[in-house]
Amino acid sequence: MKQIITIGREFGAGGGELGRRLARELGIAYYDRDIILRTAKVSAHLTPEQVRRWDERVPHEFGFTQSLFNFYERPLSEELWDAQVRAIREIADKESCVIVGRCANAILKERPCTFNVFIHAPLVPRIGRVMKRENIDHMEAAATIERIDAERAEHCKHFTDTIWGKADAYHLSLDSSFEPSEENATIIASLARAAFPEAPLSPCPEKPKGKS
Repeated sequence: MKQIITIGREFGAGGGELGRRLARELGIAYYDRDIILRTAKVSAHLTPEQVRRWDERVPHEFGFTQSLFNFYERPLSEELWDAQVRAIREIADKESCVIVGRCANAILKERPCTFNVFIHAPLVPRIGRVMKRENIDHMEAAATIERIDAERAEHCKHFTDTIWGKADAYHLSLDSSFEPSEENATIIASLARAAFPEAPLSPCPEKPKGKS
């Protein structure tokens, strides 16, 4: 059994950067946008462009046919989700890794040796990060954060019937603004190792017990 660390994140909280640092520290693989291509590969009807367009969103229309149904009258939104689930489970079966976003914590909730993290931060530092990264002004950054967070929350509720970011869905909820990214990666790595004493690359028998 491989060990998986999933990272949910608010937009602009630095979850992707933290995930990359964590993967390097633990010497394991890192998956984020790679999942888009893997999702397309396991689907018979979706292209990478279609998967990318609706990544972590609830599809309301696909545009290429003005229909949400494939040739078998199955909603393509369901096919997209099912393909993403298969892709994430295949990744988890293949190797120990960090998986960012895409409701991986819910998809792998019954899987042993999975450590789930949610990264959040106050709005002000998130706006600053997004302004710098996207080269946009304050108002556009704030609007982008609000939109993407809402899309992620809707996606999570629609497909997993869980509340995105709610603490009891994760082993750890971390405010990324308190420490630099490298320090936060060290904190998460330390807690993951404590939760799974044989982590990160050895098999382990069960999920960590909840702590108050």
